[in-house]
Formats: sequence, structure tokens, C-alpha cells
Amino acid sequence: MSRLKNKVAVITGGNSGIGFGIAEAFNNEGAVGAIVGRNQETLNSTVAQLGDNFIAINADVTNLADLESVFKETFDKFGKIDVIVANAGGGAIGTVADLGEADYDKTMDLNLKSVYFTVHKALPYMNDGGSIILIGSNAAHRAYPSFTLYGAAKAAVIYFAKAFSSDLLGRKIRANVITPGTTDTPAFEKFVPAEQIEAIKKHFADTMPIGRIGQPSDIGKTAVFLASDDSSFMLGAELLVDGGMTYLSK
Repeated sequence: MSRLKNKVAVITGGNSGIGFGIAEAFNNEGAVGAIVGRNQETLNSTVAQLGDNFIAINADVTNLADLESVFKETFDKFGKIDVIVANAGGGAIGTVADLGEADYDKTMDLNLKSVYFTVHKALPYMNDGGSIILIGSNAAHRAYPSFTLYGAAKAAVIYFAKAFSSDLLGRKIRANVITPGTTDTPAFEKFVPAEQIEAIKKHFADTMPIGRIGQPSDIGKTAVFLASDDSSFMLGAELLVDGGMTYLSK
């Protein structure tokens, strides 16, 4: 498998969950590059699993100086950058009655500002003809309870794919967005008591038209397509990888 042979990728949030699913899929297709995260322990374990093709960079994607260092270090190591995956995200969960200014700033910084400046800081180091892959959420399309800020930020990320593509036509850099639905990641552990996790996962699986929740590998396979020349005629597009939730669920 070598659809990404000789391509250099940077994957933010690549040390766990969807980001690791993407990194693993890229590695399997011959890519090299950098994974970016804030947890040194998971960065180390991820690189150990990926082998010598990837380096780990400990950085905060909401810090512009950190982002500058990420792309300089990757470029210095590999001599070029072909693919950017702006995957890092998260933030506060709650309603408009619950969440205040600090929650707003944190959520928008992590899910929206970081995406804009990940791309902004990458461009001086990026090859013309490269691929930018953003990660949205079907919370941008469905008003899930307590996902007000997160969904709004992801709706803007989906717009960014169109706008970035328009801005970068002269460099033939394509930007597209993958929109996952409920996916089996460590995020469950942050919001659900351990004894309830399996029951919650079953609940989500039962509500999804396809009958299961997503796996990081589902997103990884889609990201390989968008990073490869197979998608060379696609730009500004959104690929829904959500088990049919957006269009088919009642």
C-alpha cells in the first residue's frame, strides 16, 4: 500500500483517537511526517507504534509560536510538507444558559482559531499542490443537546474548507473537510463514568442508521483518500463519515 509514498504529513492531535486513526492509516500508505499533541506519554507510545516514519512534537495548537515551531521542525526534518491534517479539538460541553465567556473562548480557540492558524502557519512550509484536511463534526448539522459552542465552531470549520480552497487556488492547494459522527475514542472517558461507557456506546450504536459507532480507522481511510492524488478533483468539499446520522436518522 503506497498511495501516500513520498508525502510528508503533519497531523495535529495525532496521538490519540481520530488523529491516531489518521496517522496509522497514513503510515500504512507510506507517508512520513509529524504527529502533534500535548500529552508526552501518548506521543511516545504513538510514535513507538508508527515506527521510524513519524516524529512526535509536543505543542499546543492554540499557541501560535508552538505552531510555527511544529512546521519548521517538520520541514527541517523532512525537507517539505505535503499534507496538513487539522484534527485537534475538544472544549466545553453545555447549553447557552450554562457556558460563559471562559468556556466560549476555550472552545473557539481549540476548535476554530487553532484550525485557522494551523493552516496559516503551515503555508510558508507547504508544497504547492498539497492537501489540507480539516475535521468537522456532524454536530454542525444536528443540534445535539449541550453541543452549542462545539457545533458552532465546527460549522465554521466546514466553511473554512471552502474559503481556504478559494484563497489557495493559485497554489493548487486543496482544502477539504471530513465530518465524523459518534466515534469510538478516548473522549468517552472524559465525559462518561467508566461503568457507563459501554452502555452509552450501545445507545449511540442503536440510534445510528448503520448500526454501529464509528472507528478511528473509518476516518483514517477517508483522510488517506483526501491526502492522495485520488481526490485531486475535489476542493472545498465535505465528506460525511457519520454512519448516516446527518441524512438518514429520524
